[in-house]
Amino acid sequence: MNPESLTASAAINFGLAFIVLSLFSIFKKQPSNASIYYARRLSKRHHDHFEQSFTLSRFLPSVAWIPRAFRVTEDEVLDIGGLDALIIIRLFKFGIYFFGICSLIGLVVLLPINFGDQDEQSSIYHSMDPFTISNISAGSNRLWVHFTCLWLISFYGLYLLYKEYDGISVKRIQLLRNLRHQPDRFNVLVRQVPFCNEHNAYGCSVDHFFSKHHPNSYCSYQMIYDGKDIEDLLHQAKYVARKIEDMRGKLTVKKRDKESLLLDVSQEDDVKIALFEEKQQENVRKIRQLQNESMLKGKELPVAFVTFKSRRGAALVSQTQQHSHPLIWITEMAPEPRDVSWRSLEIPFKILPLCKIGVVVAASLLTIFFAVPVTAVQGIAKLEKLKKWFPPAMAMELIPGLSSIITGYLPSAILKGFIYVVPFAMLGMAKLGGSISKSKEEIKACNMVFYFLVGNVFFLSLISGSLLDELGEYFTHPRSIPSHLASAVSSQADFFVTYILTDGLSGFSLEILQPGLLVWDAVKSHTVGGSGDEENPYLYSLPYFRIIPSVSLSILIGMVYAVVAPLLLPFLVGYFYLGYVVYVNQSLRLLIKDFCQHG
Repeated sequence: MNPESLTASAAINFGLAFIVLSLFSIFKKQPSNASIYYARRLSKRHHDHFEQSFTLSRFLPSVAWIPRAFRVTEDEVLDIGGLDALIIIRLFKFGIYFFGICSLIGLVVLLPINFGDQDEQSSIYHSMDPFTISNISAGSNRLWVHFTCLWLISFYGLYLLYKEYDGISVKRIQLLRNLRHQPDRFNVLVRQVPFCNEHNAYGCSVDHFFSKHHPNSYCSYQMIYDGKDIEDLLHQAKYVARKIEDMRGKLTVKKRDKESLLLDVSQEDDVKIALFEEKQQENVRKIRQLQNESMLKGKELPVAFVTFKSRRGAALVSQTQQHSHPLIWITEMAPEPRDVSWRSLEIPFKILPLCKIGVVVAASLLTIFFAVPVTAVQGIAKLEKLKKWFPPAMAMELIPGLSSIITGYLPSAILKGFIYVVPFAMLGMAKLGGSISKSKEEIKACNMVFYFLVGNVFFLSLISGSLLDELGEYFTHPRSIPSHLASAVSSQADFFVTYILTDGLSGFSLEILQPGLLVWDAVKSHTVGGSGDEENPYLYSLPYFRIIPSVSLSILIGMVYAVVAPLLLPFLVGYFYLGYVVYVNQSLRLLIKDFCQHG
């Protein structure tokens, strides 16, 4: 990648970020977008006073929200968004502190040393080669400086990680102490409950077992039932209720409209409403019938929530084996009621290992499948080599500047576009893995997305870039593969600079703009006749399964290139600063408080 391509990528990303952030500062001033950008305040019934008059200030971009983000304290983030949101903010702070010092060391100490041994031939294809460690000749005493800096950076990173772990642990303990009286702290989830042949049910086994073995701490139990039939009826009842409400609203409008006072139309609507109300009464009758005790007993699952008189009793039962047979009376702490994954509780415990293996296999196949577009992206970035493999690519040079845009901006943009759907696919797979809580599903998805990004975006980008450069050399001299891969790390520095720019400037800017919600709100308002309002704001949790792996990958790239290519580090510092500002705003404006068990 030549300097023109790198400059084109930076210019496009900076330009897109400026446009998108300007649009955000304008859109958030509009009263019609309050349900998107002020969802948390509306949910708390805190009404913001917007300027209703048509003035110029409503349509001028502003930057007041940026310095405001740096004045927000961690206690405010913890109180509003919960511990999970605070961990996201602390992750960006860690990146700022760590790579700020790394940038200082790299630019002041390492960069002059790397550039001092500049080889004119090294900058033919890769614009950052003269500033990387590959510019140092083998066996040079200058490598001791890199070795020393590596040790300093490593110890500083370990110190920061220790401080972060210590600080988060203290806040988590304080949070758990404040939540110690919540009901879920006294409950244990019990699976593989043996069937009682005498009473033809599972419930009596639970009561008998815990009354016998934990008489002093046991309080009560609640069996879990197969509620698919009731759930289907509830969906039907909600649908019918919405239809009745909509028809009544339309009928009221017709009666107010003097031009359409047609008696037959009103009577026809009344008949339809009466039919829907009759159907609704039938749904209610079926639901009550299914909730009958005799009906519920036949739908019992071998799963129960057992309540204890103390948190100590619940913790003791959840952390000990209850029976000599390891596959019955399996216990663990119960999640919060809103965090329970009811779908997973219906899965037989013996099938769970197969579900987990299936998830791992599916995630591995997805990772292998995405190797194709990643390799193609590297082919675009290596235009000089691509010309030898695909001669029609030389036609791009006929248009001035086109090759710089294609090789500089397009590879990272295409790569980000491909991997955008990956976190949602991984979350869907994690939901099939049998986790008892939604938070554990997100944690599992978070791990799988991170491994995917490390395998495809990091390692495969290095390997595919090196393959395009020296494919023939690999076949003739396979023993030289490690040394070639080592040199490929420095030669791919320019690609990772463009990736950081695209992920940070374009990615974070679109994250705060929320274009998906804007489009959905516009479509909803023009089709079904309603949009987000003060009663129903767009309130949701941050997609941790998408944020944490992406930021962690950037940290990994920075750690690898801290000594290899220090010129990349200032871009990372900007990445973390922008991410900090964006997600502080997201935490304050859009969040519902998340499950504290994430932390």
